[in-house]
Amino acid sequence: MTTRGFTGRRQPPEITDRIPPGQTLTDDFPVLSAGPTPRVRTEDWSFTLKDGPKPLIKWSWAEFNALPQTKFTRDIHCVTAWSKLDTPWQGVLIDDIFAEAGIEPPTEFALAHSFDGYATNVPVKDLVGGKAMIATFYNGQPLTADHGGPARLLVPHLYFWKSAKWINGLQFTTRDEPGFWELRGYHVYGDPWREQRYTGD
Repeated sequence: MTTRGFTGRRQPPEITDRIPPGQTLTDDFPVLSAGPTPRVRTEDWSFTLKDGPKPLIKWSWAEFNALPQTKFTRDIHCVTAWSKLDTPWQGVLIDDIFAEAGIEPPTEFALAHSFDGYATNVPVKDLVGGKAMIATFYNGQPLTADHGGPARLLVPHLYFWKSAKWINGLQFTTRDEPGFWELRGYHVYGDPWREQRYTGD
């Protein structure tokens, strides 16, 4: 079966070198979620940074969007084997969130939490150094609910389930606590270049 937007045609080396093993290039932006799509109004949205159960700082939508804004273009890779190149995003770098909060990360690990109860674990080292952001725009437009709007975590160098949709907080944890998909057999880290799709990969 051929799926619209996916291509098996031969690509030039400068393209194929950007596609991890086992992935297929797509021009579409497939929508995949663990459950129903929540419709979060911006007036109801907030983002909380926590150290374990202790809240450190909380932003409303207006406060969060007053933080420094960054644009970047990245390739993204889904565990279901599609890759999309040169995706343009805008939002707030995790580095700038930590700077605004006036903190150094107290642990090496974090859990991203979403409005629908979803969670996923990401090492702090994969969130800093300009590697990750809370994205609020895609391709110059406000992020739609289907793609995780009004705001989603974006960690493009890991499989895309790590880029939690409908995010409402980051929680520092003392150990690498598995999230929703990690508890259901997905890899605890999720490096697409090492094909870390499932536990044991």
